[in-house]
Amino acid sequence: MPSSNNNNEPVKRGAESALNRFKTEVANELGLANYEQVDKGNLSSRQNGYVGGNMTKKMVAFAEQALQQGADANIGNSAKTERPNNYNAD
Repeated sequence: MPSSNNNNEPVKRGAESALNRFKTEVANELGLANYEQVDKGNLSSRQNGYVGGNMTKKMVAFAEQALQQGADANIGNSAKTERPNNYNAD
């Protein structure tokens, strides 16, 4: 039975619109035109996965570059770490 504790609160308020623009840009780079208007249920898992996977690659590359350039970032406190309900730290 699925858990009902959905805490998908954004870390930064207002980031949703920027992430949606980023998603659209990545989809366009992959040749998925009008991605924001397309019913995502009509796309294959592979197509949707490519968009999310490439977003992740670009965000990780950006973070790595910022760290290399000595950006003053405290990554450990950037977002709340959530553990599964049955997690046991031995």
